[in-house]
Amino acid sequence: MTAPSVPELEVMFRICSSVHGAVRQASTSPHRADMVGMGADGSPTEELDRIAEAQVLSAVDEAGVDWNILSEEIGLVHRGGERTLVVDPIDGSHNALRGLPVATVSLGLGHHTLGGIDIGVVHDLSAGSTYWAVRGQGAFRDGRPLHVRAWAPRHELFFINLGRHASAHAVKLAAESRRVRSLGCASFEMAMVAQGGADAYIFENDTENRNLRVTDIAASYRILLEAGGGVMNSAFASIDAVPLRLDQHTSIVAYGDTALRDLLQHGAGA
Repeated sequence: MTAPSVPELEVMFRICSSVHGAVRQASTSPHRADMVGMGADGSPTEELDRIAEAQVLSAVDEAGVDWNILSEEIGLVHRGGERTLVVDPIDGSHNALRGLPVATVSLGLGHHTLGGIDIGVVHDLSAGSTYWAVRGQGAFRDGRPLHVRAWAPRHELFFINLGRHASAHAVKLAAESRRVRSLGCASFEMAMVAQGGADAYIFENDTENRNLRVTDIAASYRILLEAGGGVMNSAFASIDAVPLRLDQHTSIVAYGDTALRDLLQHGAGA
């Protein structure tokens, strides 16, 4: 991947490359799924997550930047900077542990809230592709511009998180869509909407604390906005003000074409 002349992006690309190499090396280890602790978000930390996060911390130190770090495993680390690097060392870790080829490194850099994220980088740990965006400068995949697709009614493809905790609204949208996928990797699925591979991504569970954290979506939030899409919660309110904290959760309705909003909000009978 070739970084444009944005110093922060160059550092973030190096972080992704470091994590990619370490995860690939550990992918066949019989201990990659061993639980080695509890993350700051309250979920178990597997060995593969620990390895990936250690690479992030090492690469940040090596780059000499003063960014604070917010990560699922270690929580918030104050390093004296004005900006915070919001990290999911492996988004889609259950996929990675099971050998399924949908997992990413997700990095968002900015201030205070989701709306304050200025730079997003999502690196596909399987294909090796890298998606990125800088506020006001567009979105890209491996140097090629990304643009959302125009919605073709009755031909839509939605990514929808399903399973036992999915909300009734999410299940209803799945029943009304022409095609549905559920990949278990929010950053990748939102990046797919940004590049026109899908029309929307919906994550809405039955209780708020089962919804997504900023570590899941900070990078892809900026990428999708720069590609021309929109991101809201399931009440169709802005999520710009969601703080960069692990104890906050949000539902997500991410879409490419604004013409989709009525369908996503009210269903096919709107």
